[in-house]
Amino acid sequence: MVATTEATFDKDLANKKVTVTKHLNARPEVVWQAWTKKEILDQWWAPKPWRAETSKLELQEGGAWQYAMVGPENERHYAKVQYTKVQAPKTLEGIDAFTDEKGFVNAELPQTHWKVDFRSAGAGTDLKVVMTSKTDNAIEKLLEMGFEEGFTSGLSNLDEYLEQQ
Repeated sequence: MVATTEATFDKDLANKKVTVTKHLNARPEVVWQAWTKKEILDQWWAPKPWRAETSKLELQEGGAWQYAMVGPENERHYAKVQYTKVQAPKTLEGIDAFTDEKGFVNAELPQTHWKVDFRSAGAGTDLKVVMTSKTDNAIEKLLEMGFEEGFTSGLSNLDEYLEQQ
């Protein structure tokens, strides 16, 4: 069995792209559920001590996942993913954006396209997340806002969740 790996971040800022890869010790169907079921997403998505709180999840092309990142003092940062492609249990694609509490996109903050692939690898899953942006400096801004540290922490939470399954 291949051990769970640390997430790697390949930053291609010239092409407005970041690729995150990680091996997880769970079958693609189990990892897919962790990315697509609100009760599971809320357990791992946010970096501790924050937590995720889903207000809506419509897993279909044209549907959306709306959620808040809730801090230890109950501060809230809102976001949503507008799904553009859903192929269970292999691929999810969508536009990720910061929003207000009603789900209206905040155009002043970066938006990115996410392509998430779940590939069988032995008894586990190779996860590949490709984030791209059409606008200059969106990826840089996300990195400045702590995306790499936050997503690494969230993926560590996912590891912990999967170990309990």
